[in-house]
Amino acid sequence: MTAPDYWATATSELAARDAVLKTLILRFDGLALGSRGDAFSTLARSIVGQQISVKAAQSVWDALCARLGAVTPEAVKAARATRLRACGLSRQKIDYLRDIASRFADGTADVGRWRELDDETLITELTQLKGIGRWTAEMFLIFYLTRPDVLPLADIGLQRAICLHYNRGRALTLPRMRGIGAKWAPWRSVATWYLWRSLDPVPVEY
Repeated sequence: MTAPDYWATATSELAARDAVLKTLILRFDGLALGSRGDAFSTLARSIVGQQISVKAAQSVWDALCARLGAVTPEAVKAARATRLRACGLSRQKIDYLRDIASRFADGTADVGRWRELDDETLITELTQLKGIGRWTAEMFLIFYLTRPDVLPLADIGLQRAICLHYNRGRALTLPRMRGIGAKWAPWRSVATWYLWRSLDPVPVEY
């Protein structure tokens, strides 16, 4: 995976205007967000990662890869539910993964067209799919399309990091966190990535 072409500009501007981010950017020098280049894999990983820790999500994903060989739409569609459950997936997540796999396999998931949509329009469209809420759609924008200005405030990790670094660990309201994040535009995805890294040694990658 290679860093987006805007990464150097984004980190330079964020470091100049935000002391917290400057410290994190220096701490994680040489590391960056990257796209795996596979739309299905990114959505599938995001579904796997819903409401569990990064470490737990990686463990489930590794088990899927071991059992299926490759996590492709065809492999997910063909796998028995018992095999998928043995990897640590709930019945609901299995249902979501199979629905997305079917859409990719039959071509109704039009990734080429998705690339042409602005962030909010694409989020609206993605959230019409089974199992895709705003958080999952935002992960797709950040990790597949590498959109630079996404602020996934529903993410518990991001909330924790903002409270830790900007309010000494004390709770903040969502409007207050949104106000803090507004100062990072147009590089809110980049700021989010560094804040995630400050909490978890396992890279956030979907």
